[in-house]
Amino acid sequence: MATIFSKIVSGEIPCYKIAETNDFLAFLDINPVKKGHVLVIPKREIDYYFDLDDELFIGINLFTKIVSEAIKKAIPCKKVGVAVVGLEVPHAHIHLIPIENVSDMNFANERLKLSGEELDMIAQKIREKL
Repeated sequence: MATIFSKIVSGEIPCYKIAETNDFLAFLDINPVKKGHVLVIPKREIDYYFDLDDELFIGINLFTKIVSEAIKKAIPCKKVGVAVVGLEVPHAHIHLIPIENVSDMNFANERLKLSGEELDMIAQKIREKL
């Protein structure tokens, strides 16, 4: 069964795209923990992050590093936090979240409600730093 992420990859559902390769896609979380919260996914539908084959595992981590560097340049923060939780959507994904402190990584925090215009602006700022 196709996940919401697979539908984003196929173009059935739009996204605020940050970067894309043949194998990976990075886009803004539309219910972010912090402004600049990005999701990185393999385009291939694989549920569990540690089920990625070695080539995809290395590739997604290198792709994530490039995206995280752009986030850090575009969004004021001390660091870009990384989380692999994998319970919300059955499709492997990495959360990249601009943080000032550990509590910024708390997924129990209330999610931000940003307009499409705000999300467009954030995505553009990050893309410009790639």
